[in-house]
Amino acid sequence: MEARLNVFGSPLAATFLKHINSAGKAVTDSAVPAATQELVKIRASQINGCGFCLDMHTKEAVEAGETATRLHLVAAWREATVFTDAERAALELAEQGTRIADTAGVTDEAWADAAEHYDDDQLLALVALIAVINAYNRLNVIIRQPAGNYRPGQFG
Repeated sequence: MEARLNVFGSPLAATFLKHINSAGKAVTDSAVPAATQELVKIRASQINGCGFCLDMHTKEAVEAGETATRLHLVAAWREATVFTDAERAALELAEQGTRIADTAGVTDEAWADAAEHYDDDQLLALVALIAVINAYNRLNVIIRQPAGNYRPGQFG
């Protein structure tokens, strides 16, 4: 499989990705735990069918010490006992924030649950993270960016 466009060789893509990476950096540096951030990125990428982001974020999560069991259960997090209540709230927010066209947005219940575990800055970071990973997912799915060759730390 080959990508429809070479985003890695495009000056326009480089400019766009520089800005979206800057937005992502603000989230990475937030007080939301790194493991939670990776779980959110993985779940949104599963929903969106983004193999490139799944390859990247599962490998980054492993590199950061995430367990295989938890990674294998992200897609079935509701039935899994390996996630904290805070992680479950973040995963619900990620699902509803990713499926906004299907669910008419994020429910008050999901928001209240997340607010029990995260302060306002962390909630903003989660919302921004969901927006950023969805943007990356859409870019990669539209251009059919192939998955499987990512190396942890490849992009800095």
